[in-house]
Amino acid sequence: MNKQPQGNIFHTPEMFRVFDQTKGHKSTLWAVVDNDNCPLALLLPVHVTLMNGLLRQLTTRAIAYGSILSVPGTAGQTALALLLQTYKREAKGTALFTELRNLSDLGQPQTLLNDNGFAYEGHLNYLINLNRPAEELLQSIGQRTRKKIRKGLRDGFVQMSEATTLAELEHWYEILQKTYSNAQVPLADRSLFMAAFNELYPKGMAKFLLAQVNGVTAACSIELPYKNVIYGWYGGSDRAYSDYLPNEMLIWHILEWGANNGYGIYDFGGAGKPDEEYGVRDFKAKFGGDLVNFGRNVYVHNPSLLKLSKRGYEVYRRFFIR
Repeated sequence: MNKQPQGNIFHTPEMFRVFDQTKGHKSTLWAVVDNDNCPLALLLPVHVTLMNGLLRQLTTRAIAYGSILSVPGTAGQTALALLLQTYKREAKGTALFTELRNLSDLGQPQTLLNDNGFAYEGHLNYLINLNRPAEELLQSIGQRTRKKIRKGLRDGFVQMSEATTLAELEHWYEILQKTYSNAQVPLADRSLFMAAFNELYPKGMAKFLLAQVNGVTAACSIELPYKNVIYGWYGGSDRAYSDYLPNEMLIWHILEWGANNGYGIYDFGGAGKPDEEYGVRDFKAKFGGDLVNFGRNVYVHNPSLLKLSKRGYEVYRRFFIR
């Protein structure tokens, strides 16, 4: 993994175990290996299920959070073609669709994905260059946001800390849960974050950040440092404290930490589809990163069931998410 430039945290054994310990999730691993059992191509789709029982088939999707991975050259391309063809045949009926979330420019494999029915869909993201002094990094942030951050640093109302115990993690999750409930968006079960705390945190692969105002938690996030990149994964905030800009202060905290600790890139974790308005994208744009469109690739295993599922999901959001 460390030898592959496009290998990311979602390809690691630690993350595989995190998802496999999460309620409603099931990690799977598909690989093509050479005669020495060295991987040539890798796919790690996680089955995510919203409801069990009779509705399981209608609410299960497969997500490869780190997309595909293959060795360079002809051997990698041949192995990837075999992997995709085998996966489509053997995984039929296990999920409505499989989504590959590309965290970098796939290059040549993108053509192979399209040829195998994994349709490309635009999906934006912001990447921030951390390979510079913290002051230069701050200067690259939008003027209004930069001024607010400087004021916040002077005033000192927002204090940063990390959740380092299970009790603090429980409190961290409450803030995140409240944010997702207000947005009427499903949030992964707390077992995901418990698993991340147990598997990633001890190895320095996760930071559970808290931004507090007068001792009260106003914002939270989980950041995933791995190799040269810090991946922004989940975040939330309490609207009652928005005047103190806890989100902005929290983002600046992790950017400054990354720049001071030898990281090269902050990955903002997605900025929505290019043709759709997305308030979160507007927030992330303020930090002056590079807008990229590595996109996603989607293979639909059952178009009819997927259509029915989309209708049911809107009902689920309306009546069951509070």
